[in-house]
Amino acid sequence: MVVHGHDTTLPISLDVMLEHCRAVARGASRPLLVGDLSFGCYESSSTQAVDSAVRVLKEGGMDAIKLEGGAPSRISAAKAIVEAGIAVMGHVGLTPQAISVLGGFRPQGKTVDSAIKVVETAIALQEAGCFSVVLECVPAPVAAAATSALKIPTIGIGAGPFCSGQVLVYHDLLGMMQHPHHAKVTPKFCKQFGNVGSVINKALSDYKQEVETRSFPGPSHTPYKITATDVDGFANALQKMGLGEAADAAAAAAENSENDGKPSENS
Repeated sequence: MVVHGHDTTLPISLDVMLEHCRAVARGASRPLLVGDLSFGCYESSSTQAVDSAVRVLKEGGMDAIKLEGGAPSRISAAKAIVEAGIAVMGHVGLTPQAISVLGGFRPQGKTVDSAIKVVETAIALQEAGCFSVVLECVPAPVAAAATSALKIPTIGIGAGPFCSGQVLVYHDLLGMMQHPHHAKVTPKFCKQFGNVGSVINKALSDYKQEVETRSFPGPSHTPYKITATDVDGFANALQKMGLGEAADAAAAAAENSENDGKPSENS
């Protein structure tokens, strides 16, 4: 959603997720790697869910999978995946893949019935064999109650400080994304621990300016040399090919390199 510029997570396919999984797996050998099952790859049946989960481990290099929701079909899918020998992390509260029925990105657990549903769903996922549950966008007392009721860890995102652990989208916490589109979808619970986006923007602006003024690349960033003798030979060979302007360009570049390395305005 963040990386691909979508308004929701729904357009992302399992194949796209597998590409991300493989990239992470190549660079991270120590952490427990959990791959998300994307929308549309596990809802039809437990068989479909198991097949998709197998791909995430075999093709994506993950150690476990995560699936969203607590409807009976999701509980059955989680149980089937666990029975297939694959570790499963559950996800309750705001489930981004279910925004069609939730009416958007809306927090959950704000009424008695909704809060009880969050806890009951988390317990059901634990009973299905999940090793952990994500609690997203629920009030802190609800997250605290769910964490207390469970024997497995909870991972909070927008769920207050009483979960077993916490997670944020790193693009959000680093302040990487500066585009107005991203500002529109940045969640309220996200704290920016850095402002990397402004640093990136300044670096790109400086790069653009130096390219336009031809101060980059300068001598220190033009490391590959050709001797004066070879330049003359190169220019003569170009002349014989009928490429006089190219020969002149090569000679002028060699002369500039011996001076300040900066091209003339009409080069």
